[in-house]
Amino acid sequence: MSRPRVRSTTVVAVRRGGSVAIAADGQVTMGDTVVKGTATKVRRLKGDRILAGFAGGVADAFTLFEKLEEKLERYPANLTRACVELAKEWRMDRYLRRLEALLLVADRDHLFVVSGDGNVLEPDEDVASIGSGGSFALAAGRALCAHTEMGASEICREALGIAAEICIYTNDRITLLELPAEEGAEADSANTKDAP
Repeated sequence: MSRPRVRSTTVVAVRRGGSVAIAADGQVTMGDTVVKGTATKVRRLKGDRILAGFAGGVADAFTLFEKLEEKLERYPANLTRACVELAKEWRMDRYLRRLEALLLVADRDHLFVVSGDGNVLEPDEDVASIGSGGSFALAAGRALCAHTEMGASEICREALGIAAEICIYTNDRITLLELPAEEGAEADSANTKDAP
């Protein structure tokens, strides 16, 4: 069964210098009409340790956020396992597999794109994105990571702004959440990148 292309939003997440940020635009589109410009498509989970965003149907996404929170309760110290278990249930459950959404989930150590076809994708780079403007935001985010010293939240905001200029299903009303680097994490991250 082929899933419809997810449109009407862009969500991007970036990990850098021990911090992680996630941002989404605010546009909600029904068909070819913009019905809202200030929707919130990102949220904090698990006591502010995890950031998540969605592209797709709002009711579907909230159902999936609830399921993800259940998995995080069951596997509190293992975001990878929680995302894999969510994807398995999403794919196998008769009700859940009808849900049309994508999730972007992040903590300071991981970025995951989770889909209803059983995929849990962790990108090679420290940038991930979903939605109709996702490719534009991903390209901009990767370029900014490679060629600037900007922080995670600045990169998210700039990448989403670029996507909004190109994608008609994305606006520039950005909601951004960040988990700042923990004490000493930024220095550890910088030392790791310089190591052979």
